[in-house]
Amino acid sequence: MRRLFPVTEETAAPVSGGPAGGEWSLAELARAYGYPEGPGVWLRGNMVSTLDGAAQHDGRSQPISSAADMRIFGTLRALADVVVVGAETVRQEGYRPARARAEFAGARAAAGQGPAPAVAVVTASLDLDFTLPLFTSPLVPTLILTGAAAAPDRVAAAEQAGARVVVAGDGVGVDPARALSALAGLGLTRLLTEGGPRLLGQFIASDVLDELCLTMSPMLTAGGAQRISGGPGVTVPRRFELVSLLEEAGFLFSRYRRS
Repeated sequence: MRRLFPVTEETAAPVSGGPAGGEWSLAELARAYGYPEGPGVWLRGNMVSTLDGAAQHDGRSQPISSAADMRIFGTLRALADVVVVGAETVRQEGYRPARARAEFAGARAAAGQGPAPAVAVVTASLDLDFTLPLFTSPLVPTLILTGAAAAPDRVAAAEQAGARVVVAGDGVGVDPARALSALAGLGLTRLLTEGGPRLLGQFIASDVLDELCLTMSPMLTAGGAQRISGGPGVTVPRRFELVSLLEEAGFLFSRYRRS
């Protein structure tokens, strides 16, 4: 892996692995992707896109990913307090609970974090299979972010399965800003969203996204796959600035923050 930006005397050469670069250690990746210091909520998005803008192939992101992308995926999870994900992504990707990583145990303990990040599912309908491991066997109880008008029987089913239901909207839907505030109230301030595109689009439209980690996959898919964000557009495009760019095997790993 090579760092392409920013380039300094220290980063002009690969971090490890010789002239052509090598696989970065998880500790090196954790330093490269650390959350900002200080109080406050920080919402980071992590997505992958093909060269022609597809966020998925056959409804899943795995076919357009890579080993390096998955190492970064795991590192971003290990740094987060909570992973926020849409219900459709849970259904399509077969989401499982985040697992404890021995390599990050010391750092998480020092930061006052649990053994693994919680998973928070954003859903209006609570149309979820509560027999899945995400609900029956997580290290940290799974959270359900929903509206005050959610169907009582579905709320009861979620709670019976062991999930914690958090109200983050006055109707059946979820207000993105209120969701972040509710998570912060639980002490979860380092947030990571892995999509799907509709959820990321809601965060963008509500102007609550602080950072985007985008993997550019050197693949072409054509077809009608979704891009990384969808839903309502913004009145004026929001400007983000590039803070980091890595490369491995033709995959580009960029990191942008709000200007």
